[in-house]
Amino acid sequence: MLLLGRRDGSQNVTVDEVINAYRQACQKLNCRQIPKLLRQLQEFTDLEQRINCLDLKGEKLDYKTCEALEEVFKRLQFKVVDLEQTNLDEDGASALFDMIEYYESATHLNISFNKHIGTRGWQAAAHMMRKTSCLQYLDARNTPLLDHSAPFVARALRIRSSLAVLHLENASLSGRPLMLLATALKMNMNLRELYLADNKLNGLQDSAQLGNLLKFNCSLQILDLRNNHVLDSGLAYICEGLKEQRKGLVTLVLWNNQLTHTGMAFLGMALPHTQSLETLNLGHNPIGNEGVRNLKNGLISNRSVLRLGLASTKLTCEGAVAVAEFIAESPRLLRLDLRENEIKTGGLMALSLALKVNHSLLRLDLDREPKKEAVKSFIETQKALLAEIQNGCKRNFVLVREREEKQQLQPSASMPEITITAPQPLEEPGDLPAMGAQNGAPSPRPGPDSDSDSDSDQEEEEEKQQDQQRNKGGADQSPSAPCPAFVPSTDSLGPGAKSPPGSPSSPTEQRISVSSPGRGHKVFVVTRVESPPERPELPVPPTFVSSPPPSPPSPPASPPSQTMDIQHPESSEAQPQPEPSQPGQPLPNGLKPEFALALPPEPPPGLEAKGGSCSLEHGKKILLFRPICDELKPSPRIC
Repeated sequence: MLLLGRRDGSQNVTVDEVINAYRQACQKLNCRQIPKLLRQLQEFTDLEQRINCLDLKGEKLDYKTCEALEEVFKRLQFKVVDLEQTNLDEDGASALFDMIEYYESATHLNISFNKHIGTRGWQAAAHMMRKTSCLQYLDARNTPLLDHSAPFVARALRIRSSLAVLHLENASLSGRPLMLLATALKMNMNLRELYLADNKLNGLQDSAQLGNLLKFNCSLQILDLRNNHVLDSGLAYICEGLKEQRKGLVTLVLWNNQLTHTGMAFLGMALPHTQSLETLNLGHNPIGNEGVRNLKNGLISNRSVLRLGLASTKLTCEGAVAVAEFIAESPRLLRLDLRENEIKTGGLMALSLALKVNHSLLRLDLDREPKKEAVKSFIETQKALLAEIQNGCKRNFVLVREREEKQQLQPSASMPEITITAPQPLEEPGDLPAMGAQNGAPSPRPGPDSDSDSDSDQEEEEEKQQDQQRNKGGADQSPSAPCPAFVPSTDSLGPGAKSPPGSPSSPTEQRISVSSPGRGHKVFVVTRVESPPERPELPVPPTFVSSPPPSPPSPPASPPSQTMDIQHPESSEAQPQPEPSQPGQPLPNGLKPEFALALPPEPPPGLEAKGGSCSLEHGKKILLFRPICDELKPSPRIC
């Protein structure tokens, strides 16, 4: 066979070119054309991408017919190439596998039901598995892999292989082929699914090899061993490997392996150690009621099993009661198959009661027809119980969908959702730090001494500030920070004004809506506590945007102060603590500083003293959180 060169992905070809090249190759090789292939070629549209499928299933492919297919593989690439039951011989199989490897023709290849590919065919297949990086799926069901062919495949799987799925059902693997295969797969980290059904695997050497495979390979996720002869002795080896599978194996199929209650004891001891096993199929094994009892404690201790198959396992009502106990204790079980068992009224009643406390089971498979009872009225009872069981599964399905919808609405179930309602967006973002510095807003990390100053120091400082503001006529601005756009006095609440609950009252307040799963919804109001001036005869000017007087300001800057009260803008730079906020730096808790824009006039002396004592009792806290449902009480110290 002559390979003419690797297909270039940028090569532009048409359907007519591919068909003409294939017909010419058939004429040159003097072989028949495949009508099924020609029909598929005429239906292909996008030839630059991988085509979904090339289906040659059932076509008889001899060596010359396979050689003519090179004109197709040279120009086109496929996702699936189906060569099932094509009567391949050694020469034809070798030619096709070489083409598929060289041109990277497929990602999924089906060569099942080809019993005559021989040693050279398997050798070419092994070379293809080792060299083709795009091949992910190989189906070789009913294609014998004998002693003299198995070493090639084992070497390919051990060294380097991109295969993720390998089907070797009914491939005559028992004995040396399985030993070579299992030994090679111990070091394979790419294979995810291995199907070994119908290989007559025994309960001694073969099962021991599989147990060793599970001990060393933690990448395999699906192991299908249905229709073999594992027996209880072989299950003991497999369970030893399962104990080492802290992570990895997700699905284990042991359908029809002559397992009894003895094997269930081994499995029950292994299940508490497995943390990744989600699907366990034990159907068509004579487990019996005693086997389910041996399995029950292990299933309850295991928190990973989601799907359990117990179809045709010789269960009666007694075994159904044990299964019901597991259902009641399981918070994760999704599906349970109990078909083809003699479960009558008592067992159905136990299952129905278990579903009343289970909220995870979505599907419980039972025989549709009720079982024969000595009392005829029990048949109607069985029908009613079957309906109750199905309704319970439907109820769980609705609950699961509701939970999923809630999770979609809430991005994080562990983090509450917080919504902040801003008062009046009249300020520029760049002016927020300057505003906080001029109005005495606290820094993000205030010192421990910032709230411990006496009232006398505050009074002296505030008197100096009032004198400076009166002399400057309200036109003083800080030379180092831009002046913010202040809120008009009509937006601020006066000392005696009341704000109705549930509405934005003033720029000094912000609402924070907190909703947390399972904890309801609450709305909080954030307010700013300031020490008002002590001179009742000197109210704060209602607005700071009036025109400056003709005479320039002459009062000296006030000395530095350690208090957290309002300071003159010119003296803010000399204040050592706290540092003025930099432009763009947010205030604590992500709050905006609009609450400090409008200060109320100072209260009468009696009220101020009362408010000051309350502030001292509570340590002069800067921020107060209270639910919005509480009535807003007027206070001279709360804006």
